This record gives sequence, C-alpha cells and structure tokens, in this order.
Amino acid sequence: MGAVRAIWKGAVSFGLVNVPVKLYSATENHDVQFRQVHREDGGRIRYRRFCSIDGEEVSYDDIAKGYETEDGEMVVLTDDDFADLPARTSKEIGVTKFVPADQIDPMWLDKSYYLEPDKSATKPYVLLRDALEKERRMAVVTVSIRTRMTMAVLRVRDGVIVMQTMLWPDEIRSADFASVDEEQHATTQEMDMAKVLIDQLAGDFDPDDYEDDYAIAVKELVRAKVEGGEVQAPPVEEDEGGEVVDLLAALSRSVEKAKAARGEAPAPATTTASTRSTDSGDAGTTAAGTKESKKTSKASKDRAKKQAKKAS
Repeated sequence: MGAVRAIWKGAVSFGLVNVPVKLYSATENHDVQFRQVHREDGGRIRYRRFCSIDGEEVSYDDIAKGYETEDGEMVVLTDDDFADLPARTSKEIGVTKFVPADQIDPMWLDKSYYLEPDKSATKPYVLLRDALEKERRMAVVTVSIRTRMTMAVLRVRDGVIVMQTMLWPDEIRSADFASVDEEQHATTQEMDMAKVLIDQLAGDFDPDDYEDDYAIAVKELVRAKVEGGEVQAPPVEEDEGGEVVDLLAALSRSVEKAKAARGEAPAPATTTASTRSTDSGDAGTTAAGTKESKKTSKASKDRAKKQAKKAS
C-alpha cells in the first residue's frame, strides 16, 4: 500500500484458521473543500461554543453528550455512563457465514477497506481469496472498529480481499411510492423501443470515461484568480509575546513609581520600556540598571548617616 498507513490490525478468523491482516482505507475524498470567510477581507469565520441557557462560553472539558427525547427533553450522558455500555475491542474479523454474492444488495454496503496479509500469513490469505472467488460467495463478518461492533462482508477485487462495512437493517428505508404500482407494465411496443435504445447505449463500464467536471472547473477558476493576483494575504496573527512585553513595561513603571515615593531621582528611560522591545539583552540592561541604582542609593544613605553621627 506504499506510504499509506494501516488504520487497524487484527486477524480474519474462520473455523480454526486465523489470517493476520492490516486494514487500509480503500477510498479517499477528493471533493473541493471551501472555507467560510468574511466577504470583505477574506478573514476566516470562527465559531465559539456558547451555552443556550446561561450564554456563557463553554470549554471542551465541560462539554458532554446529550440525547434529546421525542418530547424535547435532554438526557445528559457522562463518561461513566458510556463506560458501562457494551464495547468491543477485539482485533478479530469473525466470519459468521459464506453467502452467495448476489444476495448482498449494494445498498447494504457502506465504507470499503483493503485487507493486506502479514508476511507470515500469505498462504491462508490466498486460500481464503481463492475460495471466495471460486465459490462466488461473500463472507459475512463481524468486526469492531473504534470500539463499536459492525457487520461487514469480505469479497475479492483485483486479487485483493476487500472488507465493506454494512448498514444495519433499520438504516435501510423502504420505497413506498403510491405512484409506482407493481401491476403496471409497459406495452410490447414500448419495450421494443426501449430495447433499441439500450442496445445503442450498451457498453462496458470504464470509470476513466467519467470525470468530476465541477471540481475541475473550480480548480481552474482558483488557478486563474491566483495567476491574476486576485488573492488576499492571510491575516497576521497577534504576537503571543505581547503580554510579556506589557508586563515588563508595567514592572518598569512600578519601579519608577516606588523610587518617586522614596524621593529618589527616576532612572533614565530604557529602550525596553519606551519601545516595548522584546529583545532579551534590553531586558537584562534594564534589570542591571535598576539593581545598580539601588546600590548607589543605599551607599548614599550610609554616607549621610555617618556624616550625621560625626556632626553630633
């Protein structure tokens, strides 16, 4: 699978046979992704989490899962509640049945994964693959992905075993259309005309015959705007060190205020306090200057006391 990383490791189990495998996602989303931005300046739209009752912003740590009942009441579920629910952590893909492939309606199928055997399990992997192909059957299995057990089928595609997760029975809707009556049928003449049309459009399926023209058009539109200079530079993030600079400035002002209260002459303004520089050397100079001023002030007071004693 090249540089693609396995998302799950376990083993296919049928009878007394275990096949260690790795699970890889077989599909990827190439839809065009857009961001919500401010029309005027291109700034991204940000969302905050607010409580609808008290209007306060809520942190992730205070967010829980809630189940809304049919009458609109809310049942709050905690981590302890979920800990008591049945969870499957088994690393086993357990085969329950081998069924005819034509019994699995594509509507039941959900997400697809490739199964790659461990190096030591190539032989049983090939055995399972060849048996499925020869018997034209799929293996119905149960598997736990992210702690939840789900149904899936194993089938063969291009010489590789593919696992496709399945929907649960209550997730398939019934097609109850009053306008479609099973008793209504096309006439012989209508069927003959339909057959002619089908024959004219008959052919083999080749996925390369189709392309996402919308995605291609959007990418071309964006490329043209970029080449034409119709882009907006991302906003400059605020300096996270601003609070530190403000703190240094506040401390410097506090020192000067304390000196003034003691009747001392204020120290010359430093580059750090006046220009809000974040340079560590400037901060060190300011601290050293303050310390030196304190030493000078103390020495002056000592000399004044000595002179007073001599005079008395």
